[in-house]
Amino acid sequence: MNAGSLSSGLTRAVFNVICPIARSVGLLALVAAGMAGAPVIHAAGSAAAPARITEAIDESKLVSAGGVPRQALAKDDQGSVADDMRLDNMFLQLQRSPEQEAALEAFMQEQLDPHSSNFHKWLSAEQLGERFGPSAADIDTVVRWLGTHGLTVNQVHKSGTTLDVSGTAGQVREAFHTEIHHFLTNGEQHIANASPQKIPAALAGVVAGFSSLSDFMPHPMMTKPKSNFTFKCVGCPDGFNNSEQFDEGPADLATIYNVTPLYTAKQPITGKGQTVVVLEPTDIQSKDVATFRTAFGLNKFSGTFAQIHPGPGCADPGTNGAEGEAALDSEWAGAVAPDATVRLASCASTNTSFGGFTAAINLLDSSSPPQVMSLSFGECEASNGPGIANQGNLFVKDLWQQAAAEGVSVFVSAGDGAAAGCDNFDTASFAVSGIAVNGLASTPYNVATGGTDFQDTALGENSTFWSTTNGPGGKSAKSYIPEIPWDDSCASSVLFEFLGFTSGVSFCNSTTGAGFLDIVGGSGGPSFVYSKPFWQQGVDGVPNDGKRDLPDISLFASNAFWSHAILFCMSDAKQGGSPCNFTVPVDIFNNSAGGTSFTAPQLASIQALINQKAGGPQGNPNPVYYDLARAEFSKSSVLSSCNSEKGAGVSSSCIFHDVTVGNNDVPCTGTNDCFEPNPFEFGVLSTSDKKLSVAYPTTKGWDFATGLGTPNVTNLVNAWP
Repeated sequence: MNAGSLSSGLTRAVFNVICPIARSVGLLALVAAGMAGAPVIHAAGSAAAPARITEAIDESKLVSAGGVPRQALAKDDQGSVADDMRLDNMFLQLQRSPEQEAALEAFMQEQLDPHSSNFHKWLSAEQLGERFGPSAADIDTVVRWLGTHGLTVNQVHKSGTTLDVSGTAGQVREAFHTEIHHFLTNGEQHIANASPQKIPAALAGVVAGFSSLSDFMPHPMMTKPKSNFTFKCVGCPDGFNNSEQFDEGPADLATIYNVTPLYTAKQPITGKGQTVVVLEPTDIQSKDVATFRTAFGLNKFSGTFAQIHPGPGCADPGTNGAEGEAALDSEWAGAVAPDATVRLASCASTNTSFGGFTAAINLLDSSSPPQVMSLSFGECEASNGPGIANQGNLFVKDLWQQAAAEGVSVFVSAGDGAAAGCDNFDTASFAVSGIAVNGLASTPYNVATGGTDFQDTALGENSTFWSTTNGPGGKSAKSYIPEIPWDDSCASSVLFEFLGFTSGVSFCNSTTGAGFLDIVGGSGGPSFVYSKPFWQQGVDGVPNDGKRDLPDISLFASNAFWSHAILFCMSDAKQGGSPCNFTVPVDIFNNSAGGTSFTAPQLASIQALINQKAGGPQGNPNPVYYDLARAEFSKSSVLSSCNSEKGAGVSSSCIFHDVTVGNNDVPCTGTNDCFEPNPFEFGVLSTSDKKLSVAYPTTKGWDFATGLGTPNVTNLVNAWP
């Protein structure tokens, strides 16, 4: 959509599920707080698995069960909370045996193998728990042990790996040998455990620990336009300070990524009969979704929207500071598949649990889980602990693994901090923590969605790709547009070359470059928790690093850095919203943003189109993505014809547009993955501290900056096996 005059600056692979064995197991009931040794009324769990807790529980023989949140620094410690502080809906994570995990993995591969008798035999949560969960006897033992310390088990989730537990800080200290402290972190009050959890050694084979004992919550991946990107550049090519902002609306996305032919086909593919759920810790004003759909012509379709608060332990959160994120998620989840049903599933966060996770686990426990789920929040992978066995990572892994086992496709924003996933992209001017990724997106069971920007402004070619007037639904995009990685920083090769510099180091340390000290951009990098899944191997460009690499696939996500952002509506003034008038420039600016926040619900909406065409849920779509890319990228002539630089001339047969210009590097200081040669104040993020090895440039095929690139949606849907 042309926003008018507005000053702004710049593999077939498989992997999903579990044997359908009928099962009817009730939820675990309650153990009254303080009633030590009270009888347990009973637990979900596997009837087939042998008990692994075989020794008497000796409270004097303890082992560690997880670390301290990385944000909980000793210098910020303000002492213990009161013993009677309530800690509600804590998720205690249990572990499968190695044999169970291996059997589950093997079965999940069969779930997406069309030659297997288990192809698309999605499981229920009960079947997952019975076949692959801890034994009912072990769960019963854990629940009784918690009861002896006064902790209440609200429920055992049906997979058998997560217990919802409530109690007080004093009871947690007494049972898990860790104190909950106050922390003043960056001027904000928080609570967190001040030392690692400890549990009796007899429980260690089954109990991983609480997934969180803190209120350091995942944060939204929405990035607002920043006015300081506008500056006078003497001698710059025309276009740098252009006065038009061309923002992306639904009709523009449909043109750029070739969705429209699906809508106009003899048998239209519009998402009819499909449901997309966005997971949130807040409600929104439903009228904003209606306003958005009316403004962009989506109200002529039959898609509906509603807000739900699923399952037990899910309090209505009302509206809060995450409302902008939830609004854009809700609007765009139905924008690409306009006949789909969109549900905003929200639960109130507690001081130890994230409301989006509560909504997800309750939906996955239901008899009819949604076909597609989207989450646009992030948390540094290292915040969840150093390895998959750490309880925070284990919880996320098990959650998305359960979704895939049930046939649910999960899309998670890769992040907005470029390759610096542990630094705060909202406030940091440079990275200090090194290369890192979003731990909510890095599992092998979800799609990690990356972000691009359009190259036309840098090329001085706005008029080639955009009309100066808006057509039906606000459409002003004319065709596919050349793409670059989304990178707002001075380390962006597109930016520093545009301004006549030869390196990010020299530009970031220049007077002009100082205005672009930032780490905002589409995230990508290797996971330090998960090994490389089999479906990601053998694809041109994917490194042989043995790690799960992010992102998987991208879409446009810029926050108006190069004069393009994405439109949405959030009018709640109490939460920082603005009136949704999409014809007035200032309102366009206030109701536009960027971030991989947008790409997760957009790709979830694309999955709804795939599901409609394919005739049912597809589970984890990554194996098919990579299988299709493996075939396309293996032919150099095809890869060349699909090069994003060709713009409108890109081949009409491409499934993926290969982004080959630019990077997602950012400025840095220190010795964590930072090349900082003397005498410069700032370096750039690098895989080597000794020589420049940019983190990360685009390459032919897959790369850390954009993953597989961006899709031609019609071709993707039609090529889906």
